[in-house]
Amino acid sequence: MTTTTQEIIEKFARLPISEKREVVSVILRDTLEVETPALSDDELVLNAEEIFLELDRREEAKDGES
Repeated sequence: MTTTTQEIIEKFARLPISEKREVVSVILRDTLEVETPALSDDELVLNAEEIFLELDRREEAKDGES
């Protein structure tokens, strides 16, 4: 991931939820217009694993706050 991409992600994380929803909406709409290659099964598994690990981290952080 490039430095610029990382900076965008970090700035996105600091946005209020309402603005995050707007950004996601625009990105999803624009993404529908972009042709993307099909992912292999291995790529899908790796992406799913990353998502679940992030969800676990968020859940642990949430539990630590209470």
